[in-house]
Amino acid sequence: MDRRRFIAGASALAAFSTSQAWGQGATAPAAGANRLVLLGNKGGPSIRGYSPSPSSSLIVWNGVPYVIDAGYGVTFKLVEIGFPLPSLRYLFITHHHSDHNLEAVTLPYNAWAIGLKTQVDVYGPEGMGAMLDAGWVSNKFDIETRMADEGRPDLRKLVRGHAYKEGEVMRTSDVAVSALRNKHPPIADSYALKFQFNGKTIVFSGDTTYFPPLADFAKGADYLVHEVAYEPALKALAERNPNAATLIDHLKASHTMAEDVGRIAAAAGVKNLVLNHFVPADDKSLTPEVWTEAVRKTFDGPVIVGRDLLSIPLG
Repeated sequence: MDRRRFIAGASALAAFSTSQAWGQGATAPAAGANRLVLLGNKGGPSIRGYSPSPSSSLIVWNGVPYVIDAGYGVTFKLVEIGFPLPSLRYLFITHHHSDHNLEAVTLPYNAWAIGLKTQVDVYGPEGMGAMLDAGWVSNKFDIETRMADEGRPDLRKLVRGHAYKEGEVMRTSDVAVSALRNKHPPIADSYALKFQFNGKTIVFSGDTTYFPPLADFAKGADYLVHEVAYEPALKALAERNPNAATLIDHLKASHTMAEDVGRIAAAAGVKNLVLNHFVPADDKSLTPEVWTEAVRKTFDGPVIVGRDLLSIPLG
């Protein structure tokens, strides 16, 4: 990685680290600390009065930010924790469902609106480049007007899209990112992502049904961030979505029930299991204790029940 690209962003991130709360962690991390922030934890695209924001996460390591998934609201969540949007550098999309990619265009667009002038690399499954291009075409008038009227750089040249497949996604002196194709029908190009830093490994399951190969992919990880569904509550969730006649079939075929999440974590021998992408996320009866108890049937290690803006220091 060329660190010279981050001179401006690094100073902004340093100010961010020292002056902002960094979410709702139990303790305030030290200035400049490496961390994982769960920005949104909801599974599915629906927006309701009581629910977290759709799934997205942020890793900061050595002052470099990595955003994982960009569901609706990710820009607001980043602003809420004080993240300087012009410091955006890497964005990773696990699959092309809207609760994971709806702001793949608007996040860098909003960063550009308040000062982005350095390169942003967006990694996603096949179609990532086409999605970005479509966004630039639909906003051609605004982009070119602001370039001419306000002297801004060309956003279309700052943002680079990369389509990845299973295997290595990208590598720098700080991190190696790799992908495992998971099982999230009917989407074929859906992936788990592994971030291997110097001394820490973080794995994101992505959206997937119970998928035993994920245990090998996540073997010994410091943190496995895994989606989770609570089967007894799925029928009621489907009834709250009357225009989705086969939703419950999709949920059972494409997501991992809590006990199976525990099985993956146990087989992988992970140091910490982090639950996110809750299905359902709008049921107040599903307290953190309920989710923990369900996973505890098959996993006896540390469990972190995600909530929006939860900050986890990485040491």
